[in-house]
Amino acid sequence: MHKFISFNQQIISPENASIGAMSVAGLYGKSIFTTLAINDFKPFLWEKHWARLSNNAKKLAIDLTPFSERAVTAALDETLFVNKAKNARARITFFDETASEIWNFPAPRRTSLLITTADARKNLENLRLTVSPFRANSMSPLVNIKSGNYLEKILAFDEARKRGFDEAVQINERGEIVSACLANIFWLKNEKLFTPSLKTGCLAGTTREFLLENQRCAEVEASLTVLPEADAIFLTSAGLKIAQAAEFDGRFFDCRKQKLTRII
Repeated sequence: MHKFISFNQQIISPENASIGAMSVAGLYGKSIFTTLAINDFKPFLWEKHWARLSNNAKKLAIDLTPFSERAVTAALDETLFVNKAKNARARITFFDETASEIWNFPAPRRTSLLITTADARKNLENLRLTVSPFRANSMSPLVNIKSGNYLEKILAFDEARKRGFDEAVQINERGEIVSACLANIFWLKNEKLFTPSLKTGCLAGTTREFLLENQRCAEVEASLTVLPEADAIFLTSAGLKIAQAAEFDGRFFDCRKQKLTRII
């Protein structure tokens, strides 16, 4: 992470930022966030990120009225400038700092805004994929919400890393491919591109949406059996951009032969 952050539109050091321990954000992780790719000091696909933040805030009843889109972009621009984050990544998080109705502690009824930046993630040239033993729940009330309550995803990601893999494919309770732990997934078969439909419980990622707008791609409900037979597998996210898998559970791919950038 870079030296400075923006907290409630003030540039400060990270150690000086805090949220209420007794708020619903502190007790239950009630917050929303998005991660953006920064190219030449400009956030990529900003309109899509802001639309998702606004939509997610409405679903979780997080009040964004203290922060207009213009105010948030100004705070982001300032953070990028002070950190000299020309080509980087940024995370925008809104914390619900209202009081918990379960624990009767006083808390200010407000929302806090945190903006952090960091260097762009390095390209994974030998991306190794496995299958996560932890299933996604397509019926969860948090489906398609990028919530700060991300522990299930992190546990799945950490479990894969402990086994020597870079990421893991998650399936839902019906055995359908959903996504990777921290990214959307696409696969190529006979020059046709596929990705899980939103019915599986996958997140409507901004990079996923961009690809669907610019490339013929079938949104499907598919079992794991399709991945070993695929010609190529790709993960997409704002941080990864487009990363091609070199291995899926012992099946190796020649990344020189199939490039998603040749398809779009």
